[in-house]
Amino acid sequence: MNLLLRGATIAAVLHITPAVILVKRPDAVQALLPGADSYLAREVHLSDPDAHRLHELVDWSPDDGVLTFYSGKAGTTGVGVLAFVRVDTPHGPIEVAVGFTPQGAVRGVIVTKATVEMKPWVLEAVGAGLVESYRALKPGDVPAGAASLAGHAGNLAVYIAGEVDKGVARALAAYGTFYNAHVRA
Repeated sequence: MNLLLRGATIAAVLHITPAVILVKRPDAVQALLPGADSYLAREVHLSDPDAHRLHELVDWSPDDGVLTFYSGKAGTTGVGVLAFVRVDTPHGPIEVAVGFTPQGAVRGVIVTKATVEMKPWVLEAVGAGLVESYRALKPGDVPAGAASLAGHAGNLAVYIAGEVDKGVARALAAYGTFYNAHVRA
């Protein structure tokens, strides 16, 4: 009984609500890899030094030590690459899909999952133009979606924009550091 009471107390303090799908993954893939008629998932298994390097760059490494990049082709022509990145927040996880052009610039960003609690914040941030602020960023650039929303959206939308910034920064670092070195090689 004591264990059950402690578990309920922890759940109440963390108040994490269930996750909801905002955009289905296949829809995000089609939107971020326009015109593609074939897709390939490529995994990069990070060594301990690589995981440490990624952690130092963006204070993150994937839970399982594997980065997955999805590439799309139209015929034999590459149309781009995308990655799904999870960001854990005090309000629960969000998932961000970041698509790259063949030249390595961000084509687009889609928030695919959030918790029930965060959904209105995400929708407000996206409605206020959050994802447009990421277009054309390249590895090494610093996402500033939250700064672009300050004064144009509520505090919680700006907060969630900061969490999306983290996801975009992680995708930029993973793509810039590992995609070209491990997948294209």
